[in-house]
Amino acid sequence: MNVMEATGDLIILVGQAQQKASRAGDNARLVEASRVGDHDAFRRLYDLYAPMVHGLLLARAPHWEVDDLVQDVFMTAFNRLHTLRDPEAFGGWIAMIARNRAMDFHRRSRQTEEITEEMAVEPDTASEAEARKILEVIRNLPEAYRETLVLRLIEGMTGPEIAERTGLTPASVRVNLHRGMKLLREKLHRERLA
Repeated sequence: MNVMEATGDLIILVGQAQQKASRAGDNARLVEASRVGDHDAFRRLYDLYAPMVHGLLLARAPHWEVDDLVQDVFMTAFNRLHTLRDPEAFGGWIAMIARNRAMDFHRRSRQTEEITEEMAVEPDTASEAEARKILEVIRNLPEAYRETLVLRLIEGMTGPEIAERTGLTPASVRVNLHRGMKLLREKLHRERLA
């Protein structure tokens, strides 16, 4: 690599770091405004982080419960916003609330009723059934892969967005996506052969 290429790469890295710091500062300002009752600021935080929270919950909870759980997570965050020490850490903080809410969901004992064949609802289409099957395979992957795959494949977030919102490094996200996709392909291939 010559000096010009190295300088160009350095300029790009500095620019990316400045953009990330600016976004973190914007998020911190939204958190501070939300703390003093600015509902529009909290709505903006919701718009920014709801896809990530949805994806984290979708990786851990039944899909029919996820929308309600997302609302629970944001209500909890709103009510506990005063406990957040570093406003720039909002993404990691709300991700942890989402993970804890999913664990709480599974801890609660719920009475269940066995579904008979007459009560069973068939998926609308074969593709929906396949999507549910793939989601189930993803849910059985290790946690790091499960989260990043759901955020990427289902929520449509880019690698840099996942890193920014979850607090992971971009390199960790790339590795998790790469290894997760490889593992997902292997498991889907084995299931199709079975």
